[in-house]
Amino acid sequence: MKHLAYLNKFFFKYRWKLIPGVLFVIISNVFGILPAQVVRLAFNLVTENIGIFQLFDGFGRQSIVSDIFGSSLFLFGVLVLVLSLLRGLFLFFMRQTIILMSRHIEYDMKNEIYTHYQELSLAFFRRHNTGDLMNRVTEDVSRVRMYLGPGIMYAINTVTLFMLAIGVMVSVNPKLAFFSLLPMPVLAFTIFYVNNIINSRSEKIQQRLSALSSFVQENFSGIRIIKSYVRENFVRGSFAAESENYKTHSMELVRVQALFYPMMLLLIGLSSIITIYIGGVEVMKGNITPGNIAEFIVYLAQLTFPVISLGWVTSLTQRAAASQKRINEFLKEQPEIISPTNDRIAVKGKIEFKNVTFRYPETGILALDDVSFVAEPGQLIAIIGRTGSGKSTIANLLMRMYDTNVGQVLIDDKPVDTINLNSFRSQVGFVPQEVFLFSDTIANNIAFSADTLNMNDVEQAAKDAAVYQNIIEFEEGFATMIGERGVTLSGGQKQRVSIARAIFKQPQVLIFDDCLSAVDTKTEEEILNNLGGIMQNKTSIIIAHRISTIKNADKILVLDQGRILEQGTHQQLMNAKGAYFELYEKQLLEEQEAP
Repeated sequence: MKHLAYLNKFFFKYRWKLIPGVLFVIISNVFGILPAQVVRLAFNLVTENIGIFQLFDGFGRQSIVSDIFGSSLFLFGVLVLVLSLLRGLFLFFMRQTIILMSRHIEYDMKNEIYTHYQELSLAFFRRHNTGDLMNRVTEDVSRVRMYLGPGIMYAINTVTLFMLAIGVMVSVNPKLAFFSLLPMPVLAFTIFYVNNIINSRSEKIQQRLSALSSFVQENFSGIRIIKSYVRENFVRGSFAAESENYKTHSMELVRVQALFYPMMLLLIGLSSIITIYIGGVEVMKGNITPGNIAEFIVYLAQLTFPVISLGWVTSLTQRAAASQKRINEFLKEQPEIISPTNDRIAVKGKIEFKNVTFRYPETGILALDDVSFVAEPGQLIAIIGRTGSGKSTIANLLMRMYDTNVGQVLIDDKPVDTINLNSFRSQVGFVPQEVFLFSDTIANNIAFSADTLNMNDVEQAAKDAAVYQNIIEFEEGFATMIGERGVTLSGGQKQRVSIARAIFKQPQVLIFDDCLSAVDTKTEEEILNNLGGIMQNKTSIIIAHRISTIKNADKILVLDQGRILEQGTHQQLMNAKGAYFELYEKQLLEEQEAP
């Protein structure tokens, strides 16, 4: 229960739903106990009046006795109905308070976890896969809600009903109460034990179903490759094996359930038989009336579901505790990147890396080693190098997705870790290497940084990114819905929409992380020419593989294995006849000659 102690703050917050809920549970159970006593009175009335009715056999008063007898039974029937309706009414109130409370807490928890996710640093998301993050905010929270709602409700209901029913039963006849309740602990333990088996096997079924779904999704996504390599039969066989695995686990669960319900009914029936036998003996001894046997049977019927729910609630609590433990693990995670101030800043655009060394915390890979350079406001800085040379790491450190191990990143001569992070990022346009578009309209993707949609700005950004003509050729234009992860668009179109999104922001600093790889040379030149006008007096950093993209930059950095080999203008580096010259000879000779 120590993990579930985290929820105490929510109980306090919603105490005015919880307290009335508990009162409604108690009142509903009082009205649940009273019908058994009415049944006892009615049963005794029947046994007593049958003798009186037979005594007046042949007399005119027999009809009067019959009428009184019938009226009394009708009155008892109406009373039982009224008591049942009152109980049902308070059960409704109970659910409207406790279950409603659990839904409010579920809402609060999901928002709290999601907000916490948003605050965590990029390193956290690299350490954990998306499925795990989603499960904790959906599946785990749902399990906790089951404990908060049905779990607590049925637990309180069980305790209250047991105290009331057993108290009355013991006051009537302790011996009969003892023997009547004897099978109940066995029933509760059996249900708890079998429930654990059912839950364990259900978990395995869910895992197999998840694996089966992932298998199908992956193969449907890669259907072109499967058909190209003629692997349909192999995939069909793999699917059959996955399905067989799922069926095996499902059958194991069905076998347990098939034994569970007959066993439960057997124990319930055994309890009724013991009650009737011991009760009959006590009636013959004159210790109780026949009505008491009927009363006890009603009590047992009422206690059956609470006993069954006892095992279920225990299982719910265990699962909720395990889920809350998983949730707590993430809630205890602290962001490595924290904004030290709330003061907004106006970024001018000077960027300086001063002896920066950085090693990725997740992998331990040394990405940058003693890197130093300066970008003055209004300059276009280009970074080129082989794959894995540390180019994207510079972008990550500049955006302060990570903090440096050694050295400093300075923005306008201030260390980046001393300025307001949100204010700084709001003035930076970032086009990542891996383009990501949301499942929304093209217009909303471009205007992602704005709260309101200004179509004039959206269209201008699309024109500057050389994607406007492609968009208006779509049947719905800018209102075209982009499929999941942008599947509606080609690779080049996705890159240009991503560029338009950064341009729309009108940033003071613009970072292109190798985002022109899927664009042809002519379109690339058009985009770069447009950027020349847009980014006047603003700083641009372009990370690229193609030298044609960066040859007009004010400063070019050549990276290799995390170190800057050379830096200077295109002409300076060409004259140096070093690493940049070799890249140029290998890569750009044909492109320079192309029309």
